[in-house]
Amino acid sequence: MNEEEKEINNQGESKTPSAKEVSQGRRDALKAIATVPVLGAMAYGVYRKKKSETSNRNAAEMFRFRSDVAPYSSTASDAEVIRVGIIGSGIRGTQLMHGLGFATPQYVQGLIEQSKANSANTRFQDFKEQEDLRIVITAVCDIFDVHADDAVKAGANIHREGVGGTMGPTPKRYLHYQELLAAPDVDAVVIASPDHWHGTMAMDAIKAGKHVYVEKPMTWTVPETYAIRSLAKSNPHLVFQLGHQNRQIEAYERARQIIEKGLLGKISLIETGTNRNDPNGAWVYPIHKDANPKTIDWKQFEGDPDRIKEYMDYMTSAGLSKYVGPDSRDKFSLERFFRWRCWWDYSTGLSGDLLTHEYDAMNQILHLGIPSSASSSGGVYFFKDGRTVPDVLQTVFEFGDRELTMLYSATLASQFNRSRKIMGHDATMEVGNTLTVTVDPRSEQYRKQIDQGIVKPGEPFYNYIPGKSVDAVSTATEKYFAERGLLYSFIGGKRYNTTFLHLKEWLECIRSGKQPSCGIDRGFEEAITAHMGTRAYLEGRTMYWDKDKEEITRE
Repeated sequence: MNEEEKEINNQGESKTPSAKEVSQGRRDALKAIATVPVLGAMAYGVYRKKKSETSNRNAAEMFRFRSDVAPYSSTASDAEVIRVGIIGSGIRGTQLMHGLGFATPQYVQGLIEQSKANSANTRFQDFKEQEDLRIVITAVCDIFDVHADDAVKAGANIHREGVGGTMGPTPKRYLHYQELLAAPDVDAVVIASPDHWHGTMAMDAIKAGKHVYVEKPMTWTVPETYAIRSLAKSNPHLVFQLGHQNRQIEAYERARQIIEKGLLGKISLIETGTNRNDPNGAWVYPIHKDANPKTIDWKQFEGDPDRIKEYMDYMTSAGLSKYVGPDSRDKFSLERFFRWRCWWDYSTGLSGDLLTHEYDAMNQILHLGIPSSASSSGGVYFFKDGRTVPDVLQTVFEFGDRELTMLYSATLASQFNRSRKIMGHDATMEVGNTLTVTVDPRSEQYRKQIDQGIVKPGEPFYNYIPGKSVDAVSTATEKYFAERGLLYSFIGGKRYNTTFLHLKEWLECIRSGKQPSCGIDRGFEEAITAHMGTRAYLEGRTMYWDKDKEEITRE
């Protein structure tokens, strides 16, 4: 008798059920899952489609979730045109412009050539067909002339054409971001500057009456975290969105619903992390051949003396002055300009750059809020290039009121694949661009189904695959983002750029007056959590969150 056909009761007696009984049992085991809606109120309610969902060999049939939300809707052709300014057009700034539908003719030409060489490469078609968000790029600001010129060309390429195409109006380039914020033809700004400018620029934009989309992490220091929250809440008519495109990932919303349904049981442990293993993934970015003191505004990159002093005072008050170098800040450095993430003088390290992606994903799924404590360890173990930011980090967050722990670990010198795991008493869910639920052998919720042989512990019981695999993944960094769904999401069987979806949500909220999925409250939670992890590493002690006083403490 096949073991999978046995029905074993708690007394150890067994019998062979009929095929009808087994089939019915399997359906009963899936019944709880099958009642979960496809997606809740995700972002602006865009998801509705038939998805590929399968159980393992112990499940008798394909099953589907019920859809209770409106279908994806395009921006109306007569929607208000929003005038956007771009502050920072380096690596991420360029990607954000692509999400908005703007790219240099040279970039588009490259996509065209790729599609000609490989008919399976649909990146040009995807970009060409990407929805018109009804915006115009009226202004750009970058302190490196080459990046600024590229942003101007991209902003003028309104038809998304290759080399030789017809261009539209040319955005104005501003030499200083404050000048851009003062421009009357800018309604909203997208900020993609280095970390040490995020909070300052976002606050200045709010003061100037502009809607704000700022890349993560939200802030560079703890004090400005409180300041930006206060300012944003004092100006609720201005839409603030933090750049966490994971808020648009279909699988994450399904994960949230599964957990809220109680299908994992009591959750006690979350494991997540970052594994990358190439220079780009370790922030050793190439240095542009045309970069020099004449093409880069170094003083603006560093900040004015008062701002530098304020940061130094902040670090000194925490006993952390050894981690920043006041002398080196006056010296022009191409390495520091292009690889700024490697130094605390400008960076928020692994906590702000990559841990925030992992935390925000778990916060979206589990509504964690700010942890009660954080402990960190690690160091510069591989990249001996003068950096002060660690390339290996472990952080443990305790959520006392939830009785659970979140473990984050990262290495920039190994690409070994590790999935996110949400571990419950009855089942564990692995979360990425797909979902996998595996029932625990000691589950009480699924005890009957396990004993009946309907569910086989240790094997995936439920898989959720929202779309096909991502193409053109060639580096450890791309692999990391692709596996976590941070490059694409699927709607109605069609692949969408998650950055596009996140920006679209922000723009729709500007038009409707609604609040976006990653507004100032979620941003505050993200920033405080990241700062707790960073401070724990730098100070070598556990950091605590006093919920009543809303402050980070050492005891």
